[in-house]
Amino acid sequence: MTVKIGYAAMLEQFHPSEAMEFCKLAEASGFDGIMASDHLQPWVPQQGQSAFVWSFMAAVAERTRGDIGPGVTCPSFRTHPVIIAQAAATMEAMYPGRFWLGLGSGEAINEHVVAGYWPESVERANRMFEAVEFMHQLFTGKETRHQGPYFKIESVRLWTMPEQPPPIYIATAGPLTARRVGVMADGLITVGAPVEKIDRILKSYAEGCSKATRQPNRRRRILQLHMSWAETDEQARRNALVEWPNGGMKFPKQDIRSPLDFEQMARMVRTDDFQGRMLMTADCEVHRKEIQKFVDLGFDQIYLHNVGRNQKEWIETFGREVLPKLTR
Repeated sequence: MTVKIGYAAMLEQFHPSEAMEFCKLAEASGFDGIMASDHLQPWVPQQGQSAFVWSFMAAVAERTRGDIGPGVTCPSFRTHPVIIAQAAATMEAMYPGRFWLGLGSGEAINEHVVAGYWPESVERANRMFEAVEFMHQLFTGKETRHQGPYFKIESVRLWTMPEQPPPIYIATAGPLTARRVGVMADGLITVGAPVEKIDRILKSYAEGCSKATRQPNRRRRILQLHMSWAETDEQARRNALVEWPNGGMKFPKQDIRSPLDFEQMARMVRTDDFQGRMLMTADCEVHRKEIQKFVDLGFDQIYLHNVGRNQKEWIETFGREVLPKLTR
């Protein structure tokens, strides 16, 4: 299978109309597919945006030809999983074979607005997997009822159905959850990390896949890779610190509720904190080698996110100097 290199549209950073133009440029420059972030709030005020991802995805799908999906949506708090299932089925019905549903267990910065109590990570994961269980049922088009620890669903069915259900990809950064993802989902989403950690995640995911009864040919391994490229190394480092300081925070961020809190924490982030987490360089060959490393690990799709505001220059440069040199 040939690896696909897509564009990660970060709606925390750009107005949706501007982000849409970047998606069009990315496709014209050789990128294949769009991963659109789903945020109610930006990580830090400097990023400045947070458009509604479902409106954005429909608009972009009309103007591009590749795959598209949210990276990622939480089906547990801010939006009820039945509504997410309806939205996903509609997208796949309108853009058959192109839409995928990326799910995660949620972060307080986006989800706490409707949750009176913000649960621990284990409960959040259990809620997500329970939601996935009955979303699969909904995607059959049949009437569905559900009674579980976290959700009760009265008799309901999805009336607008695609010919094939949209694949469900689940985000994880740890091997235990990865094993459950292999059992219950059509693919795994993770982020760039040291090879040793990625290897453990992929092995656990493979163990889960071996125990699953779902279609094995739909199993996907998907990576979101953050980077900072600019015309100089100094500017690349500056972009990371100013525009994406959350990428240098070496602690769990799921319980932090406000961009203002993140802004205060960002004052402690230094360039050294990005070591092993994100490349910051003007050297396209160094970036190519980093991407190739993950291609060689077996990922089917890699969505690239350049953290700076220089999206146009980065898209054109990577489309010309990096993407054609990647091999599988």
